[in-house]
Amino acid sequence: MTATLTDSAFLQACRGEQPEHTPVWFMRQAGRSLPEYLKLREGVAMLDSCFRTDMVVEITMQPVRRYGVDAAIFFSDIVVPLKAIGVDLDIVPGVGPVIADPVSTHAQLDQFRDLEADDVTTITDAVKALVVELGSTPLIGFAGAPFTLASYLVEGGPSKDHRKTKQLMYSDPDLWHALLTRISVIAGQFLRLQVEAGASAIQLFDSWAGNLSLADYEKYVRPHSAAVLESVADLDVPRIHFGVGTGELLHSMGQAGADVVGVDWRVPLDEAVRRVGPGKAVQGNLDPTLLFAPTELVHARAAEIIDAGRSAEGHVFNLGHGVLPATDPDSLARLVDFVHGYDISL
Repeated sequence: MTATLTDSAFLQACRGEQPEHTPVWFMRQAGRSLPEYLKLREGVAMLDSCFRTDMVVEITMQPVRRYGVDAAIFFSDIVVPLKAIGVDLDIVPGVGPVIADPVSTHAQLDQFRDLEADDVTTITDAVKALVVELGSTPLIGFAGAPFTLASYLVEGGPSKDHRKTKQLMYSDPDLWHALLTRISVIAGQFLRLQVEAGASAIQLFDSWAGNLSLADYEKYVRPHSAAVLESVADLDVPRIHFGVGTGELLHSMGQAGADVVGVDWRVPLDEAVRRVGPGKAVQGNLDPTLLFAPTELVHARAAEIIDAGRSAEGHVFNLGHGVLPATDPDSLARLVDFVHGYDISL
């Protein structure tokens, strides 16, 4: 990393330092709410776009150019490393990831081989190109957490109740832990390849962990998320861990090894800081639907979040989940300007 990149507001906040302004980026800032993205993606399947170096670079850069955010999030999808090793899956428009042969037996684990560098050459080439183009703006690499990926693999696609996932978890814990062990290795390898190519932070997304009780999370899930985060601990980049609906899990998620704990909109940020405990920065946590409210209300809520973030050892402003497709890009631009201009020196 260059000195300029190391001193970026985003990386300072992740390290628990106090930058001159509150850094801001948005989950799903690269993609579906931007007209330039929709135009570029016309006629190109989602997974195809994730493996095309030129498209990954352009899509990742679009929100950086438009908004001036403090970090870029690498354009990809959490199922990409599974696709790269040959798992038969697709991302179906309007549905999400769909698995051709849902996992239910030990014999099916053989397909989850190690991820090799040659499997994702077009992706790491995109990371290298982005690092050059971004200059002093950090690039965040990411992967899906073992529980969320396992849920897709077991259910065969998105699920509202995660019945099959929990049924396997409870009824065959040996298979469950064997599956998540395989996934955690692949996720860690994918993160490592992104960092070695130049990413200066990583985020582990556990989109469905909020469907678990704290006891089940700690017994069946946290050890595997911890294994992913530990696998890149030697790379000396900030590790962000985020889940949806995880208010009751915040402390435990932090204990899994994250440097920064992402917080959704359901828990006030100062309360989240208390739950996470000392030694961690936080990220969040404006409700994505607030971007459809009047600007005055959006900025008032943003000010409350920034003020609440003062109690944390470091705070990165973000939404409490991803940018919604119908979001007006201008509302995000105004929000970035507001956050950057908000006085945190008092």
